[in-house]
Amino acid sequence: MSFSHGMAALNLEMPSKVPRTEYSAQTHWPLVKAVTGIADHSWEAQKAFMKAWDYSLNWSILISGNEFGENRTKMGHAVYADGGVDFDAEISSLFTDPEEVYAFDFDRHLGIPDMGNITQRFNAHYSGACSEVPDTVNMTGIYVTCMSGLIDLLGWDMLLVAAADHAAFGDFTARYVKWITPYFEALGKCEAPVVMIHDDIVLTSGPFLHPDWYRKYLFPLYKKLFKHLEAKKLLYTCDGDFTMFIDDIADCGVNGFVMEPATDMQYIADKYGKTHAFVGNADTRILLSGTKDDIYNEVKRCMDIGKNCPGFFMAVGNHIPANTPVDNALYYNEAYEKLSAR
Repeated sequence: MSFSHGMAALNLEMPSKVPRTEYSAQTHWPLVKAVTGIADHSWEAQKAFMKAWDYSLNWSILISGNEFGENRTKMGHAVYADGGVDFDAEISSLFTDPEEVYAFDFDRHLGIPDMGNITQRFNAHYSGACSEVPDTVNMTGIYVTCMSGLIDLLGWDMLLVAAADHAAFGDFTARYVKWITPYFEALGKCEAPVVMIHDDIVLTSGPFLHPDWYRKYLFPLYKKLFKHLEAKKLLYTCDGDFTMFIDDIADCGVNGFVMEPATDMQYIADKYGKTHAFVGNADTRILLSGTKDDIYNEVKRCMDIGKNCPGFFMAVGNHIPANTPVDNALYYNEAYEKLSAR
């Protein structure tokens, strides 16, 4: 019933069970083995886990910073995955000063996007997911919507230095949006009825630029981009605490919010719970080090907020990483199953 529950929630039709998704639990290999009995680190094991845990939504995007090729700042990567296989010590900057940022020619350095080709890529990505995991709501989408694209291009240090000139950085942002617009046009034309847009516009502590900058420059650009997706169910993911901008993002035309625990899910439920879907937002730190009572109470907190809202999906809001105790993750699932019936 995962697909039907997921689509019912996205259509605000109040499924009989609160649907759920997780983001990387299917690569927590000891957990996968405990749930499925499959010991190898395979795609088949991941699919079996997603089925066993009844994923109703398969969070997935296609367009990442890889679109930029070598024209990006390399910031390295800390250890997240099991065995530290994702660690990357390479650090290099594409820019040496803000003037280089403001003068950057997107078409010359990144190439002119081919909308027809991109549409075909979206369709292949979506149809492939539907073939592999047909029991859940699949999607395709864009990770480097705007701010995440700029972070990838500039790196944090240069971004913050360049953003000191609000107008010049606003113009640079607008030129990035002009460059990425064909991706949004292609996404609007692709076969997927549900699409995901990701953009990290804040930190855990909130905005890293003055809120006025977002409202003057970023959100008007969102409206231009998202207008191409009016025929889709548009889900928006942002890490950190975007509570301050919930109303602004809703006004840009999204159909659903995907959030980490830092964002105030209660506010979304109270104001948008009857008109929007939302996904979240159990705190992974509680699964990492909490007691069974702590874990149960965290699931109950989320259910108390979302259960009366037709578009609510349960999820751990910032992944279930490889160092999460298996027993805690299993108990989290028990609590979800116990509390998910409406």
